Amino acid sequence: MSISDFTAPWWLLFLFVVGALASGYVAVQRRRMRHTLRFTNLELLEKVAPQRPGRSRHVPVALLLAGLALLTVAAAGPTAEQRVPRNRATVVLVIDVSLSMQATDVEPTRLAAAQAAAKSFADDLTPGINLGLVAFSGTASVLVSPTTNREATKTAIDNLQLSERTATGEAIFTALQSVDTLAAVLGGGDQAPPARIVLLSDGKQTVPESPDDPRGGFTAARQAADKDVPVSTISFGTEYGTVTIEDERIPVPVDDPSLKEIANLSGGTFFTASNLQELEDAYNTLEEQIGYETTRGDASRPWLILGVLAVAGGVAAALLLRQRLP
Repeated sequence: MSISDFTAPWWLLFLFVVGALASGYVAVQRRRMRHTLRFTNLELLEKVAPQRPGRSRHVPVALLLAGLALLTVAAAGPTAEQRVPRNRATVVLVIDVSLSMQATDVEPTRLAAAQAAAKSFADDLTPGINLGLVAFSGTASVLVSPTTNREATKTAIDNLQLSERTATGEAIFTALQSVDTLAAVLGGGDQAPPARIVLLSDGKQTVPESPDDPRGGFTAARQAADKDVPVSTISFGTEYGTVTIEDERIPVPVDDPSLKEIANLSGGTFFTASNLQELEDAYNTLEEQIGYETTRGDASRPWLILGVLAVAGGVAAALLLRQRLP
């Protein structure tokens, strides 16, 4: 703990007073010892005071001085990093519902596992955060506008329907629009509430072909960065996934590079998940990142409690050991 961690560090100067009191006490005790040694008739001393006070007589003063030191630190206003739940933040969950999500390389299917993990994410997310849902295939749709009503989001997750093609860029643009709409409604200052997009996908963008197209994924990620809305991406599935369409078996491997680039361009975090447990772990990490913020707050309470207990212990020890206050 450094001086910069205190809100009123000048109070720490009182520790010199505590130190002076401790030094004075030691000096008084030594002087008493010297006066005692001047009593040369030791046999008579043993008869007059057969039970001289032991070291326990110092306990009350030691506790009182420790209490004063602890209370001094409390008065200086120590601070510490604290995890505080976010409020008024916005999270938009974006889920890929292209036909490749019916692959069974993740049991029972990619989509079913994604639905289960997404509902757990909705349940565990900090209650004060507004959560929205966007589904995308060849187009993107806002299924639930950001809200603190988790039941609406979970119901929409249960009713996701698969469709053709993958328009990753449109999904991000749609999520950004949803964030902007809620920010305009909430208002409350010059700075918009913090927002994050969480995008889960298993395949490469197919609409448009280039991610650098004006409506492509990389372009959308750059716009998200300009708006200070990180896009955290989860690449879900394996390299060996396949789907059967019109009796034709089609490989649908995950596309890690493009999803990782989207996260990098937007300032988000990239995750990979090849099964339900890994997907839930990714969501748990995101919940920690999104649901809480680390701030410096008052940390004087423990010092105050310890100081009060030490002073009370010193008074109690004085009454028990010496039958008087020190």
